[in-house]
Amino acid sequence: MADTNIVAPDVKVPEVTDGIALTEKAVGEVKKIMAENSIPADYVLRIGVKGGGCSGLSYTLGFDAELKDTDKVLMFDDVKVAVDWKSILYLTGTTVDYTDGLTGKGFVFNNPTAKKTCGCGSSFGV
Repeated sequence: MADTNIVAPDVKVPEVTDGIALTEKAVGEVKKIMAENSIPADYVLRIGVKGGGCSGLSYTLGFDAELKDTDKVLMFDDVKVAVDWKSILYLTGTTVDYTDGLTGKGFVFNNPTAKKTCGCGSSFGV
């Protein structure tokens, strides 16, 4: 079973008090992606969980033009994040980071509720 709470020593991990947190590096990468792809500033970064993947559940990450009535909305700098009510049950306490190291680059979910994860880190089980 992979440890899902490994964070590089130089990464400043924000305090997770309500829902999820994004590191400064993750926020910077979201802003960069939005700028490079001409994504309007009023779009939200939608973070979620769906069934599937080799461990049972998979993380989802994408941009959305609309909020739903049941979304939990969080702000990180000027990046608005939406999490649907079902996903927040699995993501509470999670820190989303961005890595661009030798082993690959992409968003990394450090989820304390994950009991097992797959090798690629994109799915987990509870």
